[in-house]
Amino acid sequence: QVQLVESGGGLVQAGESLRLSCAASGSIGTVNTMAWYRQAPGKQREFVATITAGGNTNYADSVKGRFTISRDNGKNRVYLQMNSLKPEDTAVYYCTLTFSRIFWGQGTQVTVSS
Repeated sequence: QVQLVESGGGLVQAGESLRLSCAASGSIGTVNTMAWYRQAPGKQREFVATITAGGNTNYADSVKGRFTISRDNGKNRVYLQMNSLKPEDTAVYYCTLTFSRIFWGQGTQVTVSS
């Protein structure tokens, strides 16, 4: 079984920063891809960023240049540094891990006020 626990969400003003963290435990394998998705109220869940075990990254166009995904394989953690936050970044952010199948965390709320 795989468990993913997100933390670091909160309420910030536009232009400020937040750092999300996700801790993975269980049978996560040694080669896996981790990612962040988000879901805003009334909208479909969307991809934010992904990082492979080797450190290759990919970002949604809406967050390129503002968000940075990173991981610590020794600690089984993935991070999302979010800078220059905008009100449209308000959403529940979910951590995922893909190893044989995709696993989802419970999510952490990020609210950006204007």
